[in-house]
Amino acid sequence: MLSAAVASATQPIALQAECTGSEQMVSFQTPLPGNLAQAMSQFIEAHPQWDQYRLMQAALAGFLLQQGVQQRDLTRRYVSSMFGRRV
Repeated sequence: MLSAAVASATQPIALQAECTGSEQMVSFQTPLPGNLAQAMSQFIEAHPQWDQYRLMQAALAGFLLQQGVQQRDLTRRYVSSMFGRRV
């Protein structure tokens, strides 16, 4: 379910995750324009297998790949997130 932070256009989105194994996790907050927050909320409601964390990971990984970052783990994470498997 989408957090209340994303549901309101005036509140920042807060992404936080626990550190698992040897993976390094980063938490951040950023304000989202109302239309982006609404689109994100509608997408997650229509696709219950997605959550805000998976969506942000897929978006960030996709952006980095489009910008030419070539890392095998990044590609694996992007493809896995797009096809519904947790990495």
